[in-house]
Amino acid sequence: MKILVAYDGSNASKEALRLAVDHTKAFQGQIYLVHSMVGGPEVPRKDFEQAERDLAYQRSLVKEQGLRCESLLSVRGLEAGEDLVKLAAENEIDEIIIGIRRRSKVGKILFGSTAQYVILNAPCPVVTVK
Repeated sequence: MKILVAYDGSNASKEALRLAVDHTKAFQGQIYLVHSMVGGPEVPRKDFEQAERDLAYQRSLVKEQGLRCESLLSVRGLEAGEDLVKLAAENEIDEIIIGIRRRSKVGKILFGSTAQYVILNAPCPVVTVK
């Protein structure tokens, strides 16, 4: 079983990774730990480096448990939701686990919702974690 975890360093994404570890153990799967960034010249290089270090650290914690894990900092110029859905399709992912944060309806309208996009467009089941 291939499990994609949307990871951005937030507490919600750390909870998503914890659940992915449980699912990976139960189903002898593999974790694809993905941080999607829009990128561009206006994003400081240190933000990319921090995201890479964080992914590497989380990947090492998962591997210490004897589980298979790949990490990817994706910078393809797509919004995070679009990028995650495309990555899931390209890698034949069986399940996506994504952390969610509570936001008001107005907040979702103004800022969009990555989780909402993934839930509605993913080619596989999506599990959300608070």
